[in-house]
Amino acid sequence: MPNNYRLAKVSSLLKKEITLILQNDLQNDLIRDHFVNISKIDLSGDLQYCKIYITSTAQDQVRKEIVANLNNAKSSIRHNLGKRIEMRRVPEIIFKDDVVLDKGLSVLKLLDELKNKTQDNNAEDKDANS
Repeated sequence: MPNNYRLAKVSSLLKKEITLILQNDLQNDLIRDHFVNISKIDLSGDLQYCKIYITSTAQDQVRKEIVANLNNAKSSIRHNLGKRIEMRRVPEIIFKDDVVLDKGLSVLKLLDELKNKTQDNNAEDKDANS
């Protein structure tokens, strides 16, 4: 159990510091122009590898470019992270696009459309019976 607590604490710290690095230290116009948010961090049990899932308000193609730019700048981000936090070894970083949010939104849209169709059909049935 202490290991899970430690992973949660380190993940939280990494998320906070990487967010600050993305906002303040990274000199990339594409990332600065679009709202980039870290949605989830998967940290390996030995704290050696870190997958960072990001979301953005940008379109799919631009989001892919943002992820590519972040992966190109990951050595700089990791270096800045090493300056900011005190760890024996700063984990290797991999940025990934978080598509779970998009999938969830599309499911909600489908459910909303289905609800509207059902309400329209019920209204038509009431009109026909009147």
